[in-house]
Amino acid sequence: MDEATRVRVPSGGVPGPGGGAPGPSGVPDPAPTDGPAGGADGPGRARDLPGESWRTYRMVAGMWIRSTMTYRASFALTLVNSFCATFFDFVVILLMFGQVKGLGGFAFAEVAFLYGTTGTAFGIADLTMGSLQRMGRRVRDGSLDSFLMRPAPLLAQVAADKFALRRFGRVAQGLMVLVWSLYLLDVDWTPVKLVLLPVTVVSGAVIFGAVMVLGASALFWMQDAAEVTNSFTYGGNTLLQYPPTIFAQDLVRGVVYVVPLAFVNWLPALYVLGRPAPAGVPEWTAFASPLVAAVCCGIAGLAWRAGVRAYRSTGS
Repeated sequence: MDEATRVRVPSGGVPGPGGGAPGPSGVPDPAPTDGPAGGADGPGRARDLPGESWRTYRMVAGMWIRSTMTYRASFALTLVNSFCATFFDFVVILLMFGQVKGLGGFAFAEVAFLYGTTGTAFGIADLTMGSLQRMGRRVRDGSLDSFLMRPAPLLAQVAADKFALRRFGRVAQGLMVLVWSLYLLDVDWTPVKLVLLPVTVVSGAVIFGAVMVLGASALFWMQDAAEVTNSFTYGGNTLLQYPPTIFAQDLVRGVVYVVPLAFVNWLPALYVLGRPAPAGVPEWTAFASPLVAAVCCGIAGLAWRAGVRAYRSTGS
């Protein structure tokens, strides 16, 4: 090769694709990302693309699952404990119907159906996103900084960290009650109702998950407000286990138009059971759960990004 065709290579190494500067061993540093402060979530942060977020979540959760399964006997005991602890919520309903024949005009099988749908949906959300409850403590002690230093989507890391497989006991318990209620119910099943049932459970899980992300986003500013979030998640789950007819209409409208928890199970479940929607609520809202879930996810995503950009660490 003559001098005319020879290419000069910088002493630090070969520049990589995307214009990244060469590293000390000839390996290019990542090219800067778009967005304020160098990325979607801060300096050096990668874009929170769905594929990358899912890959990060799967890897972190898988690590914690392998760690949990190292002690199988301990895991089995904690799983049974989680199942039994949540089952006592249903025992309260069983004891109640041992004294009465109906609750707000709803029979036992119908209340069990409400309990099963919201219990399964909340159990899925708690299993996948329950670790977000630790956000307040991470912001207070500055441990969130270690997540920000990693080139991976922050939300996926925080949601999967310390993944508690024992929470599957809540999912199993809610699903068991749901199956039992379907056996007891005398429902005129149609193709629409058959499709609506699994869509309701999945949409409900997404809505609960979005509320958890919203609550975690608020903890960037209010580090000690975790119980406020729990009032909408755990409290909302308890609320939706009972018929809307036993609550004041103002409360019912609040969980339809303000915090749309009624779309988790009340509105679609009333359609499946052949009962009218609450007063003032259109009938078509029974089919709006997927749309509401998508809107909640969009709002939660915006709130999360705003919270991350407002984060200033502890200063220590």
